[in-house]
Amino acid sequence: MIDRAIIEFDRALRTVFASASSVRPVPGEEVDEAALNDAERRHAAALMRVDHAGEICAQALYQGQAMMSRDPTIRGALRQASQEETEHLAWTERRIADLGGRKSLLNPFWYGGALCLGMLAGRFGERLNLGFLAETERQVEQHLKGHLDALPAGDLRSRAIVEQMKEDETGHADTAVRLGAHELPAPVKAAMKLGAKLMTTLAYRI
Repeated sequence: MIDRAIIEFDRALRTVFASASSVRPVPGEEVDEAALNDAERRHAAALMRVDHAGEICAQALYQGQAMMSRDPTIRGALRQASQEETEHLAWTERRIADLGGRKSLLNPFWYGGALCLGMLAGRFGERLNLGFLAETERQVEQHLKGHLDALPAGDLRSRAIVEQMKEDETGHADTAVRLGAHELPAPVKAAMKLGAKLMTTLAYRI
């Protein structure tokens, strides 16, 4: 248990404070950088900061859910999803830097809160744990669709990253359903949306 706690703590530190790496190429890196004005660049950087903060939350959620799961198949699916989210972290972090922005100052807070939520979800059994994963990914997919509408039209690099992230999130939700996810109650879904709205609003600015 002590060894596992050390490993999980190390994972948390790396997620929040270290630079993430990606096996896959960064989507859109073959596209020329757009000629954005200052306002467009700040707006795009802020949107990518929100997406990066969302990936910090995803890492923590999956970590908490995997810690509480007793099913090796489900733990494996959560770890696989987590690995892809790590790539999303790397992509958004690099794009934020390219746009001259910064990561959210509240990332440690986002991580801690999401980790607690993931562990709580895991306490309600494997099917609801998977249901929480599926609903999270569905909401993230909708959030990313909104960012595609909000990003400057000429910012093809940011758009390529968001498009690939959206595709990956859909795959994670499909995996959770295939493994037996239960549908969450409507009040839980509403609470998740409210929490996500708070996070995105603050991360855009802070």
